[in-house]
Amino acid sequence: MNKQRILVIPGSEAQVALINKIKSEGYETVCINPYSDSPGFQYSDFSVNADILDKANTLHVAKKYAVSAVISDECDIAMPVVAYVGVQMGLSTISNSDAELYTNKYRMREFCRQQGYDFPKYAKCTEISEAVEFYDALKSGKMIIKPLDSNSSRGVYTIKEKRDISLYFSEAIKYSHKEHAVICENYIEGSEFSVDGIVINGKHYSLAISQKKHYEYNPNIACELFFSYSNPNYDYNLLRTINDRYVEATKLKMGFTHAEYKYENNKFYLIEIGARGGGNFISSHIVDKMVKLDNYKILIEQSLGNKVSIDHEMPEFYKERCCVLKFFDIKKAGRVKEIKNEKILSDNPCIVMYQFHFNIGDMVKKAENDSKRVGFYIACCESRKELERLMQQVDEMVQIIVE
Repeated sequence: MNKQRILVIPGSEAQVALINKIKSEGYETVCINPYSDSPGFQYSDFSVNADILDKANTLHVAKKYAVSAVISDECDIAMPVVAYVGVQMGLSTISNSDAELYTNKYRMREFCRQQGYDFPKYAKCTEISEAVEFYDALKSGKMIIKPLDSNSSRGVYTIKEKRDISLYFSEAIKYSHKEHAVICENYIEGSEFSVDGIVINGKHYSLAISQKKHYEYNPNIACELFFSYSNPNYDYNLLRTINDRYVEATKLKMGFTHAEYKYENNKFYLIEIGARGGGNFISSHIVDKMVKLDNYKILIEQSLGNKVSIDHEMPEFYKERCCVLKFFDIKKAGRVKEIKNEKILSDNPCIVMYQFHFNIGDMVKKAENDSKRVGFYIACCESRKELERLMQQVDEMVQIIVE
């Protein structure tokens, strides 16, 4: 009997854990990515060099290999393609309208307004003059400008003076994939949070919440996501309720979600939400550390059209356990001379994984967007205090020496 095949989009490193999980469940994988050295290719049964945004060709590949499912994770720009192929082939995926709602930031804002959720003032702009007019109307002196449907914080800028608009507008708009427009929003000053969840049989479960910190030199790029079940300063139960109700109101029928919120004036404001898991290995390496739930197995079974029993998949939280996704930084741009005390990362069992995105001798500089950070580590401990001690040790001892 031939094995069922599952199409995985794209073939980046973020998909490797998903590919391996699919294979461990007894299925074959077909992987599409535009680069011949794509990390997913070496693990997949079949590999295709192709543009993942080419819907017609991706559908052709799916039919050629007679796949039984199409799946992606941690990649916003892949979701409209997943939906298109799934709908065309009658497979179990999110719908085209869901993919649009969960990738287009203007659509998200409109949905919040229509459904009565808290949202910042916003405007869709196709011309600099429209952005200037909106900035003047805000009278707050600060706004954020972002492409409608980019990923990895590409094209996201904070506007502090009117002249900044002319500096960043064209850069922001070029990252908008489907529609040549940006969204301008009133800047919310409060703390930021991420929420990763899953839809099972029409019900949404918020599984892992982090409080975020950002680089001082760029407040739009996160340098730390600290995951915990509760927070002494913020009502995570309320945040879970808001997030669950939002997703269920959209009638998303399956799959992962990754949302970002900001807190100001005693309100959680939805910043954006995707119908995929959190990037930088959140869905693959952190979510299952925060709850007793095989989230990848559920996603795979849903994508194959198999029923997932809610009675056996109710999430049970590890209420004292904490995890962190921490990004490294450098003091200055330059050539990497050495990494001091890397053994602290490699030898500590609480370090789930770590990566440096350079080799010794490479030129590095401070991050311009999420994809340009120099590296990270993921750690998990059984208590907040234990994890904070470990983080302090890493911060003090592990150093990237640049000359």
